[in-house]
Amino acid sequence: QVQLVESGGGLVQAGGSLRLSCAASGRTFSRYVMGWFRQAAGKEREFVATIRWSTGNTDYAGSVKGRFTISRDNAKNTMYLQMNSLKPEDTAVYSCAARDAYGLAYYPFNYDYWGQGTRVTVSS
Repeated sequence: QVQLVESGGGLVQAGGSLRLSCAASGRTFSRYVMGWFRQAAGKEREFVATIRWSTGNTDYAGSVKGRFTISRDNAKNTMYLQMNSLKPEDTAVYSCAARDAYGLAYYPFNYDYWGQGTRVTVSS
């Protein structure tokens, strides 16, 4: 079993930055793919970024590419999402997820484990 706990959300002005963390426990992650998703009020959950734990390979949604950076710290079993140049449309609940497979994945149904989410609010 895998447990994921997000932290780092909050209120920030447009143009500001936040760093989200996802602490993982319960299994070794050498074969896992991790991801960040977000869900704004009244909208479906959408893909933000993904990373292969073993190699560090990453991919991003077009809406965040160049502004967000996904990374992981093997020693701490923690994944991060550095968010810069935030916009009001980035406001959402951000959740991290883990997938017990090798390939990068872009849809919620691809993932096996989820955190509880952390809220990010960007004011204009």
